[in-house]
Amino acid sequence: MRKKILPIPAQRAMRKLGSDIKNARLRRRISTALMAERADISLRTLAKIEKGDSTVAIGFYVYILFVLGMTDRLEDLVDGRHDLTGRALEEERLPKRIRISKVKKNQ
Repeated sequence: MRKKILPIPAQRAMRKLGSDIKNARLRRRISTALMAERADISLRTLAKIEKGDSTVAIGFYVYILFVLGMTDRLEDLVDGRHDLTGRALEEERLPKRIRISKVKKNQ
């Protein structure tokens, strides 16, 4: 099986995510050993996460965010309120005119 290479913008986003996770851990003064223990992952997996390695399962990233108390951020990750492209496409499909049907009255 051929390894898929992420597009450059996605690679940058993953590296930033890893860096942000590392910085959040450091701000909380949590050692790598303690973080790995709390997230029930190996030190090697934690190192990969903090580098933004895309081969690490998303579930491990979620464990780390849980330990950091940041899982609420996941809930809005792809929320429709932030999907500007999707909303613009949806608005393009809106009808230009709405016709109100005439109701026949019974006499």
